[in-house]
Amino acid sequence: MRLVLASNNAKKLAELNVLLAPAGVELVTQGSLGIAEADEPHASFVENALVKARHAAAAGGAAIADDSGLCVTALGGAPGVISAHYANVELPAGDREARRRLQDDANNRLLLERLAEASDRRAHFISTLIALRAADDPEPLIAVGRWHGEIVTEQRGSGGFGYDPLMFIPALGKTVAELPPEVKNAHSHRAIAARSMLALLRDVWHLG
Repeated sequence: MRLVLASNNAKKLAELNVLLAPAGVELVTQGSLGIAEADEPHASFVENALVKARHAAAAGGAAIADDSGLCVTALGGAPGVISAHYANVELPAGDREARRRLQDDANNRLLLERLAEASDRRAHFISTLIALRAADDPEPLIAVGRWHGEIVTEQRGSGGFGYDPLMFIPALGKTVAELPPEVKNAHSHRAIAARSMLALLRDVWHLG
């Protein structure tokens, strides 16, 4: 079954394609179908994921959206739903992935600044996945995953994206950016949410 991914993030597409493949799902980005990105005006991950999924489904059919971010205990849950644009920076025109890397670097620098005096560095990544058969689907499938860790004092590792170089996972002894992709895919917040979504796709949509 094809699902339109309400994102144009190439790395997110790759991760979710692997994680949802057991249900026979193939993801395509909304951008590849000419669908513009939806606004994300809400204060919660669930509301924003639902808006994005409905927007993609209205134009492309069955869709899935992931609204995810980082919640830091000492910052009252920030950066939360604005994780991707935590730092207010001017980005040059050009390649989308290059712009994203510049934004990621600015976000990480701001987070370290705001935690400079913090003794409590607990944090968790959260992923909220919502799948719809159509824009007016009365029964959206909702799956949530949380991955707990702590924020280190400087970036470590070159893998992943976003806050991965700052998020240390005690059980694995590394930052997320230091983990091989297959290890990240097995343990991440998105993996946890995807496993729940797989069960829902099988039980409710009878896929796989």
